[in-house]
Amino acid sequence: MRRALTRHPTTPCPAVETIEVEAGRTSRGGLALRYRLRGVLADLIVPGPAVPARMDGLWEHTCFEAFVSFGGDGYLEFNVAPSGRWAAYRFEGYRKGMAPFETDPPRIEVEAGASQLDVRVDLALPEAGPVRLGLTAVIEAADGGLSYWALAHPPGPPDFHRAETRVLAL
Repeated sequence: MRRALTRHPTTPCPAVETIEVEAGRTSRGGLALRYRLRGVLADLIVPGPAVPARMDGLWEHTCFEAFVSFGGDGYLEFNVAPSGRWAAYRFEGYRKGMAPFETDPPRIEVEAGASQLDVRVDLALPEAGPVRLGLTAVIEAADGGLSYWALAHPPGPPDFHRAETRVLAL
């Protein structure tokens, strides 16, 4: 299923034309995600390849995210940078009870050109049942400004943790 992310209206980013996402389940019950950014990559800060490792604070720079709920108040947050660095967290409720989510490292594949960035990610999930997804991106412009992209934005400032952002059912 392919969908477009929309930019939060308070966070301009003229270098990005579109960000499309695709999401599906893997044969092992995980998630297969693809983020495709089109625009002028030279006007963005895109982290270069690094040793794949878990790392906090990825959302402070260009990264792609998935917020996953299985029903109830709890949810998972996954952050993936084009560098190959990643993070995974578990929450008990809205921004409550944050803890590292112990999981296998995601498989991350990145292809970059002058006008397109493709990031493919396979994530392991603790359950194989239905999920609701909020697929998002934080994009850093060359001037250091951040723009926030999501399938849905609730009213107010950008906030990917709100349940209203998890609009995709798989």
